[in-house]
Amino acid sequence: MIIVAMMRPQFVLFGDSITEQSFRPSGWGSALADCYSRQADIVLRGYGGYNTRWALLLLDKIFPLQSSKAPLVVTVFFGANDAALLGRSSERQHVPLIEYKENLHQIITHLKNCSDSMLVVLITPPPIDENGRREYARAIYGENAVELPERTNETTGTYAKSCIEVAIESRVPVIDLWSRMQETVGWQQKYLSDGLHLTPEGNAIVHEELLKILSARGLNFVDMPDDFPHHSIIDGKDPQKAFHGRE
Repeated sequence: MIIVAMMRPQFVLFGDSITEQSFRPSGWGSALADCYSRQADIVLRGYGGYNTRWALLLLDKIFPLQSSKAPLVVTVFFGANDAALLGRSSERQHVPLIEYKENLHQIITHLKNCSDSMLVVLITPPPIDENGRREYARAIYGENAVELPERTNETTGTYAKSCIEVAIESRVPVIDLWSRMQETVGWQQKYLSDGLHLTPEGNAIVHEELLKILSARGLNFVDMPDDFPHHSIIDGKDPQKAFHGRE
């Protein structure tokens, strides 16, 4: 008898550096992979420095419409770079707010064209600690560090709001990370390592909020089937019995 594994669904994490770093120790992606280690493949597609304009160029390559196996879940986590200010050091990454919103709509439309049953989850950019960004720049560049921050929390907040608007218009769930993190006193140091990227505690917030959405959609890892039987139900004398029905 040939034993074949059940088709494991894929959860694809699509975003910028905050997604790219999510598989580091204490990252939200690695935590997700740990939870779903027997139920789903967590696929990392994070690209540091990318904005939504550049993300559009990747859609056909990462999510081909002709694919026979579309992901079950896709997280879309862009905006921190789109919100970079014009006239500052990161203006090359800037995307106007109206275009940012249009780009998110295009990304969602493409993903839904891949599979109308796909769960798409938007995540807003996190808040910005401007003092933290300055301190980080000084630590890296010393006297050559620019004094004006390349991002502000106020501007990033407008992008977060637009991300939420897109989610409502597209009827997809959203994690309002910008607001959620600022509910905690001292969020700047607690959740952000350099004024932008996440500490282990910041990663834990993303993981916690994402699990809530997945559970609400019937995708709790506790309830999803394992790909192969747990060892405890395998009969040592007749192991094939536990795999009945999986041929």
